[in-house]
Amino acid sequence: MQIEIFTILEKGIWFGFAALGFGVLFNVPQRTLLIIWLMGAAGGLTKLLLMALGTDIVISTFMGATLVGVLSVSAAHNKHAPPLVFSIPSVIPMVPGAFAYRMMLGLIKLSGATFTSEFYSQTLSETVSNGLKTLFILMALAVGVAVPMLVSRKETIKKIRQKQE
Repeated sequence: MQIEIFTILEKGIWFGFAALGFGVLFNVPQRTLLIIWLMGAAGGLTKLLLMALGTDIVISTFMGATLVGVLSVSAAHNKHAPPLVFSIPSVIPMVPGAFAYRMMLGLIKLSGATFTSEFYSQTLSETVSNGLKTLFILMALAVGVAVPMLVSRKETIKKIRQKQE
């Protein structure tokens, strides 16, 4: 169990470096890079820890993305940058590339050859499963990042209206 925890921590650190790389790629301000690294690592660790505890990958990804969304709102206020500067590079490492790749390979197999009905059914089932996992994980990322921003934006607008009155 102890080795698994170190493996999860190591992967979390690499999630942070991947987020940092996307931050640099998107040319974010330098003052935001450390926070992007921390948020990428925190989101990735949340996802990995929940998966290690037996939670489904879609729910784990949603929780990691929600944590990133909540943290990006407070980081935006502290560093005077839009929340998207922090959240987008931080969640990109959680995009399900392996599932999308397997789905595409399955589609290629289905379109290219003649099969026995058993092999065709198995390939179709795996392809649809990988495609649906990809879709639901992407939806979990989008909703997990967007909801905290939408909720906090509404609260901020209420405070602005109260100050003007």
